Amino acid sequence: MKEKSTIALVDDERNILTSLRMALEAEGYKVRTYGDGVSALEALTEDPADLGIFDIKMPRMDGMELLRRVRQQSAMPVIFLTSKDEEIDELFGLKMGADDYISKPFSQRLIVERVKAVLRRAAPKDGVQIEEESKRVLERGKLKLDPERHTCHWDNRPVTLTVTEFLILQALATRPGVVKTRDALMDAAYDDQVYVDDRTIDSHIKRLRKKFKQVDDDFDVIETLYGVGYRFKE
Repeated sequence: MKEKSTIALVDDERNILTSLRMALEAEGYKVRTYGDGVSALEALTEDPADLGIFDIKMPRMDGMELLRRVRQQSAMPVIFLTSKDEEIDELFGLKMGADDYISKPFSQRLIVERVKAVLRRAAPKDGVQIEEESKRVLERGKLKLDPERHTCHWDNRPVTLTVTEFLILQALATRPGVVKTRDALMDAAYDDQVYVDDRTIDSHIKRLRKKFKQVDDDFDVIETLYGVGYRFKE
């Protein structure tokens, strides 16, 4: 039987830690809890987890800084917990490389479904299930995507992408010139039962462009078609 994933849960509210831990352990996950970002970072540096759930507002080290430090050493998927009034933080969090965010208050069921979805996207796929086309190395001009190794190169220079960014770029580059609506990109990067709004896709696209421009200032192959969606230049 496949071993269940380990989840690092970081929040300064004890009741949230307790209730979420119980909900996730009921699904068979191993859960490690931390009351602040500093203790979480120390533990994750020594012993990484498969997924992190970080509250944004915390004492000693907030979720944003924790994500920034974690990203220096690992591509572990991260889900942010935010308050309803933290809309700016949500977008900033996605720009920093979070894979998803959930606004408080939330149902435990929603958290469990999001965790499953993010872990499914991050997991190495079973060779029997995956189609030959989707595991082939994809080359489009200067772009080279290797889905099996989860590597991305532009002009032979590595570009580090989160799972979500990789899936969005793969969806665009698979069919150059074809316009992909935000809904189509959501379907490519998220499971059907996971609701994300349009701004989430826009944030991921901005983040993608920024990463490629750091490697090549002339990068312009992801085109915006206002009111429609995005496409990869032919």
